[in-house]
Amino acid sequence: MEIDNPDVIAEARAVFDRYEAAIASNDTDVLDASFWPDPRTVRFGVTEILYGIDAIRAFRSTVKSYAPRITRKVHITAFGRDFACTHLEYERVGTGLIGRETKIMARLPEHGWRVVSAHVSLLAGHDPGRTQKG
Repeated sequence: MEIDNPDVIAEARAVFDRYEAAIASNDTDVLDASFWPDPRTVRFGVTEILYGIDAIRAFRSTVKSYAPRITRKVHITAFGRDFACTHLEYERVGTGLIGRETKIMARLPEHGWRVVSAHVSLLAGHDPGRTQKG
């Protein structure tokens, strides 16, 4: 299997960039179209756990706007010609909070590139469930 084919990385980056522009403008149509329209699609957000495209669309319909953010780092890995993972590290404007976003994308014959799973989280200052050695 070929890893990180430059053409596939460029295709995944184009999907990523389109999604980021849609987040900035709250373009619900583009955001919805970015996801696989299937009940097996999953999106875990900062405040929500969504299983299936219907739940994702219902959530999107309630969002007035998203917190503005500055990209700190983008990392993309492609596996073969039809599977890629994008990772975004960002900073929320005005708060300094650090966020992370992972999208797993697949090229599907009937849909093209779509997000099949996504996870968004904010970096906690500490982990109350972990104790330090020593």
